[in-house]
Amino acid sequence: MLTQLSVRNFAVLEAAEIELGAGLTVVTGETGAGKSLLVDALLLLSGTRADAGMVRAGCERAEISAEFDLANAPAARAWLSEQAFDDEDGACRLRRVIVAEGGSRTWINGRTASLAQLSELTTMLVEIHGQHEHQALLDRAQQLQMLDAFGGNGEAVAKVSGLALRHRDIVARERELSGGDDRAARIDLLRHEVAELERWALSPDALADLEARHKRLANAGKLAEGASGIAEMLDGDGELAATRAVVRTHAELERLAELDPALQGPLDLLDNARIQLGEAADVLSRYAQSLDLDPESYAEADAHLTALHDLSRRHRLPAADLHAHVAGLHEELQTLEDAGDSLAKLAAERKQCFADYGNAASALSKRRAGAAKALGEAVTSLMDELGMAGGSFAVDVEPQFSGEPDPHGRERCEFTVSANLGMPLRPLRKVASGGELSRIGLAIEVAALGSDAVGTMVFDEVDAGIGGAVAETVGAKLRALGSRCQVLCVTHLPQVAAQGHAHLSVTKAIEDQATRTHIIVLDAKGRSEEVARMLGGVEIDRETRAHAKKMLEKAQAP
Repeated sequence: MLTQLSVRNFAVLEAAEIELGAGLTVVTGETGAGKSLLVDALLLLSGTRADAGMVRAGCERAEISAEFDLANAPAARAWLSEQAFDDEDGACRLRRVIVAEGGSRTWINGRTASLAQLSELTTMLVEIHGQHEHQALLDRAQQLQMLDAFGGNGEAVAKVSGLALRHRDIVARERELSGGDDRAARIDLLRHEVAELERWALSPDALADLEARHKRLANAGKLAEGASGIAEMLDGDGELAATRAVVRTHAELERLAELDPALQGPLDLLDNARIQLGEAADVLSRYAQSLDLDPESYAEADAHLTALHDLSRRHRLPAADLHAHVAGLHEELQTLEDAGDSLAKLAAERKQCFADYGNAASALSKRRAGAAKALGEAVTSLMDELGMAGGSFAVDVEPQFSGEPDPHGRERCEFTVSANLGMPLRPLRKVASGGELSRIGLAIEVAALGSDAVGTMVFDEVDAGIGGAVAETVGAKLRALGSRCQVLCVTHLPQVAAQGHAHLSVTKAIEDQATRTHIIVLDAKGRSEEVARMLGGVEIDRETRAHAKKMLEKAQAP
């Protein structure tokens, strides 16, 4: 429900802060005073195109904001949460600024939003029936939603939609698993690649060992010759061998140590050096003798590394990652090889889902056919009461089934109307005038009383071209609609104005060489005077005031 509307520097309206409540709020005023400005402001908050000419002359920008109570709007609350626009207090605040230089910006609960987001949200909050705005009433998708709302088909529609989407998902999974010749080729390729990788790929540690072994085998001759030569230099028979030099040095130092015991420390170190040199020479000799000079071992290691480098290039992975990669390929191969069983299960599941969809869609079709007949009769009856005598309204339900389950069911609908007796029914979008559309919209809303989820209905000049008893009927219907949801109605008829639970008056005056429009909330006395003005014109006498008072008392009577 719309609780507050604020408008600043919009057209001839300098500033207005309006508190709105439940029930029917009527908006009246002299012709040209700007009664429809409130409707225009709500249209802008609903995402319609902004024009820089809407900014009040001499001002930099126009600003429109509104606040909605979402206590009875679960869909809007869910949308705000999903889009991360929700507030802790649960309120919904919309704001739009139009700049005189061109362009506009929008906010939802203080966060910048796109016009598409603003439009999507407001379709859940407010529905506008005006002389020129009938998107919901003329859009066939919206018409189907209205028909389902009238028929109470929510659960049936949800079931059909769920089964259609499930069927679509099954078909997609089947397509992914089957793949025809491509699948067979992929299986052959995977089998070959898995076999190759399982033969050659090594863990990182094993790969490091192989690379070290390959390097050692490639240089075995050089290593053996070098190790033997160093062992000979350390402890060989030659005069220059390190061990012989240490022995001679040890003998010289030992004679000196007899003269001074302080040299015993270096002497001990030479003893240790002689022992370590001998051990190093022994280790090098054994190492040289242990080296594998087998060319076949080297060729085997070299072939393994060559295969790994080739696989690394083909799979575009480091050789160390091939061992882990084979696990993923093996899993994919297993999935494809098991696809036969999976496809058989999916085929059975799809067949059952299709049958379930058929049953659910048939049940929905029957409900829609019944709802179409009932809505057509109800709106036709109301059209007669609303000054469209002889006219008729019908909902044409058209089968539409391509063979694949459709989330919207197996039919679409078209609202059709005949404005005059004897004239054929034609699509509503092609024949109805603005005033007729407004009244037909009112008739549909009244006929569907209690079924529409939108909390605020706006009617602009719904009473155009009518008067007398018909005008009184229109007012009564609007008041009845206001018992279920919030209704805002711009009217020029006293019969309609008298039915309001609240009354806003729009006046225009020239102040400080500028035209200004003012909007005020009327009290009981003000309402009586305004209705009297609407009845009597410029001169209001006692009889006119008495008539106005009587009209108000009659409308407010339980």
